[in-house]
Amino acid sequence: MARSAKPSRKPKRRAQFDPILLAVLSSRFESIIREMTNTVMKASRSSVIKNARDMSCGILTYDHRLVSVEEALPIHVNALELTTKPITELFDDIKEGDAFLNNSPFYGVTHHADLTLSVPVFFEGTPLFWTLSRSHHADIGAPEPSTYLPFAASIYQEGVHFPCVRIQENFKDKQDLLRIGFQKIRVSNIWHGDYRAQVGACRIGERRLKELVARYGVATIRDFIEAWMDYGERRAIAAIKRLPAGTYVYEVRHDPVAGVADEGVPIKAKVTVDPKKGLVTVDVRDNQDCVPGGLNLSEACAVASCRIGVYYNLEASVPHNEGSSSRIVPLLRDGCVVGRPKHPTGTSCATSNVNERLANAVQCAFSEMGEPYGMAEGGGNFSAALGVISGVDRRRAEHVEYITQLMLALSGGPANHGHDGWLTYECSVGNGIMVTDSVEVDEATYPVLVEERRICEDSMGFGQWNGAPAVRGFYRSLTGDMTLYVCGDGGTFPAKGVLGGAAGASCGTWRRARTGTVERLADFFSGTIADGEAVGYRSCAGGGYGSPRRRDPERVAEDVNRKWLSVAAARDVFGVSVRLNSNGVDYEVDAEATSSLRAAAGG
Repeated sequence: MARSAKPSRKPKRRAQFDPILLAVLSSRFESIIREMTNTVMKASRSSVIKNARDMSCGILTYDHRLVSVEEALPIHVNALELTTKPITELFDDIKEGDAFLNNSPFYGVTHHADLTLSVPVFFEGTPLFWTLSRSHHADIGAPEPSTYLPFAASIYQEGVHFPCVRIQENFKDKQDLLRIGFQKIRVSNIWHGDYRAQVGACRIGERRLKELVARYGVATIRDFIEAWMDYGERRAIAAIKRLPAGTYVYEVRHDPVAGVADEGVPIKAKVTVDPKKGLVTVDVRDNQDCVPGGLNLSEACAVASCRIGVYYNLEASVPHNEGSSSRIVPLLRDGCVVGRPKHPTGTSCATSNVNERLANAVQCAFSEMGEPYGMAEGGGNFSAALGVISGVDRRRAEHVEYITQLMLALSGGPANHGHDGWLTYECSVGNGIMVTDSVEVDEATYPVLVEERRICEDSMGFGQWNGAPAVRGFYRSLTGDMTLYVCGDGGTFPAKGVLGGAAGASCGTWRRARTGTVERLADFFSGTIADGEAVGYRSCAGGGYGSPRRRDPERVAEDVNRKWLSVAAARDVFGVSVRLNSNGVDYEVDAEATSSLRAAAGG
């Protein structure tokens, strides 16, 4: 049996390392994570993981330094060190063949739905790495069939918490712990399948890392790690040195939630850029205390969102590892809604809602520097397009319970200097990694019919650079009543534009009765959609950047031809006149009329 593992002393970083080998090994680590990710996606059973991609994988050193994450959800991976540190604090007999399951926000996880599996990687008896897989499970045994519980004031209303437990020993599951999940979690065979996919991913990563170390040797891999961290730190410092020095403050507000935050949740981020030191400090301590519901952030989410908002404003090629993250310093407060909650405070919505607003506040603070810095606010989650649905599938002889989170329309992305927002943004802490559901796959897997999914005309945040438009549609159950849970932030306070850009359209959820009448539902809704009724949704649009009157007229005409923008809005908002061209179908810019419109408006 391998000896008990203790974190080793951090080696002195090497000043020199073959740059070609550095590139080769960094790519090799990324490819290992890519293989882990593909394993989770192909082996998982619930649509929110395998289709929508609400999952991430990563590799850390055994002393809890992030090495690489490849393509992953930003909120999942930007504070992974908080997840593995409790393991070495709680266990003094960690050995090869162990695996640890954790979904507790008080032990470094994002929120209770993100079950996280961590596996220690040994080589010849020495612990070197952690492989990690984090997946958002569709159900975790809460009293209500949803993992998003804005009214849950404590963890006692959230379902099963595995507070950093050893789920495998000698490469075998501990059946007594699995029985907890089978007993408590709805549709537990799906949950177990998703868990097994995570085990497979971590074990594959473990094997590949052992192969890598065997090929290059422990000394070379250790030297690479230190050189890679140094490289990430140097790149981050260089990027920060190109930013204007100063302190920049930006405020956002989460929508009201009755009984939890009646006036909404104001969030302020103070970002201080010190180019001389190559350091960015994000101070979020000047915010209100925790609220009596599930909107509070976990420490992992607060730290991650502070880093996320800064990373969005640095060069994209800066490696996201411990070296670069060390140049971003989050300042948090105990007992704060965007800080460190005290047990047993509810945090079930910690990865969405207030969390997304915090990342927006940080990323938008850079726009206070003026052009070309910063970006607008991105659309928030989530209307019924991302609703959690459950019920009974009666399409076959054997009736089957189901529960899943849909991803029918992701919210619109923010504009920044030189770029429009993009449709598949999802939110500020997902940033394009999530995947929009395939209508055909959803309809084949669950008893729902998607009647409509289309772009909302004139919904984007207008600007010199537009935020992405909203998406709307309807869906309904095919086999009786359906339960729906929605936490639609963005219905009251939509994503704002910056530097003269306009706000994007708000989100919304509707119920269409059997008679055809349509009523708007509360943005935070839980209830039954009866047989024959349908759910309508509109996702949030992204905010614009810069004055709309400065938008290139050819880009305006392109938006009109895509049916994203009406001819009237092109004229009234952008000061651009368009006319049908010779084919009688497409529009083209009327240069003379446009010049007159903009001159009359002073644009």
